[in-house]
Amino acid sequence: MARVATSPKLADAYTDALPASRALFERAQRLFPDAVTHDNRRMQPFPLYVDRAEGALKWDVDGHRYIDYWMGHGALLFGHNPPAVRDAVREQASKGTHYGACHAGEVEWGEWVCRLVPSAQRVRFTASGTEATHMAVRLARAFTGKRHVVKFAGHFHGWHEGLEIGVRPPYEAEPEAGQLPEVVDLVSVLPPNDIVAVRERLARGDVAAVILEPTGGHFGSVPTPAAFVHALRDETRRTGALLIFDEVVTGFRVAPGGAQELLGVTPDLTTLAKILAGGLPGGAVAGREDVLAYLATKPNAKKIAHHGTFNANPLTAAAGVAMLAAVADGQAIRVANAQAAKLRHGLNEILARENVGWKIYGEHSDWKIFFGAGAPPRDGADQSVADVDWRRLDAKDAERSRALRQALILNGVDFNGARALVSTCHTDAILEETFAAFETAIRAMREEGLA
Repeated sequence: MARVATSPKLADAYTDALPASRALFERAQRLFPDAVTHDNRRMQPFPLYVDRAEGALKWDVDGHRYIDYWMGHGALLFGHNPPAVRDAVREQASKGTHYGACHAGEVEWGEWVCRLVPSAQRVRFTASGTEATHMAVRLARAFTGKRHVVKFAGHFHGWHEGLEIGVRPPYEAEPEAGQLPEVVDLVSVLPPNDIVAVRERLARGDVAAVILEPTGGHFGSVPTPAAFVHALRDETRRTGALLIFDEVVTGFRVAPGGAQELLGVTPDLTTLAKILAGGLPGGAVAGREDVLAYLATKPNAKKIAHHGTFNANPLTAAAGVAMLAAVADGQAIRVANAQAAKLRHGLNEILARENVGWKIYGEHSDWKIFFGAGAPPRDGADQSVADVDWRRLDAKDAERSRALRQALILNGVDFNGARALVSTCHTDAILEETFAAFETAIRAMREEGLA
């Protein structure tokens, strides 16, 4: 791909460089709302269309090569198309893709979940993370006999109306279009990391469950202190509310047993997806045997009916088994974490050198950009955001985010504009290429008055 050092018009350069993506977008406009199939894939003036991927790289439909930091929305720890997962899926596909029956693969997959995840006494597979959080809330209400759920502002738990509120500014517990107010009224949205607010809300005695992303909203964009999670466990146990960890992203990424292993806090229920399913569609609810018993059929007992054509699909189970077997010893997690730490340090060095008032931060196999830092980092190690108000930290800067993504795409790197995931395939050579692209992108944005 012809790279541009700088451009007075990033959007024009982007459009000129990607004619095949633009053509597909024009076709998609006649088919899909917003012309996309996932809100986060929207992009102005049009999104990038990918043709194939391997390891840390992907190629678009115009034939251009990119270093990828989307990593399948967080589902890929070993990069794209890892051989162990690819081979397991290929072997299973030759036997059948969808039996509509129980099979050995689902048993082995469930055994891996129960072996690795501390809270997993029992497990139920779903087809997505959204389905898993929906199931967890229903289980909590059935088990406790209570109706209300507590969540935290900025934390995302899927798109169902039981929890898809308070995710974006102004973080109100108000119904979105089409949501039923009587359902939304059963959810309280509290400020993140405020144990006093939690204690006061639980004191009313009507809360079935508290749910959170245990490392913080949007995989730690607003980090959650370990002390808060421990206190939350104490408060929920004391008042009889169930504690639900949404480990759709953190599960098998921050530790083989997820954030609960890392933090030493065992929730009552855990929701999983992404890495769980090895890059294929899939999710799960895991947790206490007595709570998941509401999915079991027993004489004269109330039961939650749960169907799902693709629950524990054989292809997904094969991918999941291969993935969980590969992460069980934690080595891949340590490698990805180490590469992400190098990347954060190097990107902050560039911001310091170029005198740009942003900051790169993160804690695990990720990096995030705080566009509102005001002053550049002192050096590569200056990554703390502990003193930043959570609303500022969670705020989006759509203009800079879009411009940075365009500039990076023009220089062979792609991420979602604010957050990025790192895999074991992001080698030192890949990082060096990323640093060069980032530095060039910063200079292009400065020409447009955005850096």
